[in-house]
Amino acid sequence: MIEIEHITKRYDQTTVVDDVSMVIEPRTMTVIVGTSGSGKTTLLRMINRLVEPTSGAIKLDGVDNKSVPDYQLRRSIGYAIQGHGLFPHRTVAQNIGTVPALLGWDQQRIDERVHELLTLFQLDPQSFGPRYPHELSGGQQQRVGVARALAAKPNVLLMDEPFGALDPIIRAKAQDDLLAIQKQIGTTIILVTHDMEEAVHLGRKIAVMDGGKLIQYATPAEILANPASNFVETLVGPSERPFRLLSLGPVRDAVEKGAAEGEAIPAEATQRDALAELLWSGRPALPVKGPDGALLGKVTVDGLVKRAARPAA
Repeated sequence: MIEIEHITKRYDQTTVVDDVSMVIEPRTMTVIVGTSGSGKTTLLRMINRLVEPTSGAIKLDGVDNKSVPDYQLRRSIGYAIQGHGLFPHRTVAQNIGTVPALLGWDQQRIDERVHELLTLFQLDPQSFGPRYPHELSGGQQQRVGVARALAAKPNVLLMDEPFGALDPIIRAKAQDDLLAIQKQIGTTIILVTHDMEEAVHLGRKIAVMDGGKLIQYATPAEILANPASNFVETLVGPSERPFRLLSLGPVRDAVEKGAAEGEAIPAEATQRDALAELLWSGRPALPVKGPDGALLGKVTVDGLVKRAARPAA
């Protein structure tokens, strides 16, 4: 658990983070979203003390982060940034093993961890371990950057715009990979982005910041349905809100009884994907299939439109 208690950061007369308090539950992914200059990156960096707060406290599992030597704290918290920050003169394996080596792990243990992480990120250890960063694609570099941040098995992973430099197709795949890996390893992740679409897709909870203040801290569904201010409503995008609501739920939650013609859509696809396919194909309904291929029923345009409506207060 991460407890942020009345955190403020000032530079001379400028307040960049203004009395922010929030609790981040363990083994969840929380996204901090806001425009440039909102204070989101400064708040993130105060968790591992790359930036020291002017006032307030941050506790990790009840321990004030100021009570831990800064170098020790940073080695215990994973940190991944846009552009990945890989050391160009070191191989993929050496990059991933950086923090474990600083912590004094023996080489066999480091090699085993590198092999484990490359396998987890679907990068063949024999092929990718000896390569250098310039020999990787942008998506591969991103995966190696996250693997390096996870190498010492940190309880907390901080991510600052990690997907910002990726093209849209690779970015979507990287986001899905991160969700799958987070569920598997259970690390508490705090991710900073300016993209509300990304925040809705990734966050168990979303913290919206503006002008250094925490404007709203809630689940994606709550923020989409009941934005706390005009700023949040603008960030959400009123014209996109129905589609973002549909992106939160799988098709299996919208299945209706009956049959429909055409190729079936997987029950684990999002309701947004189903509506897009229905509109594009001009059909009123699609059959829905489970993981075993068995037909579960159908999903309809009318049903999805009702689900895209603003929830009742």
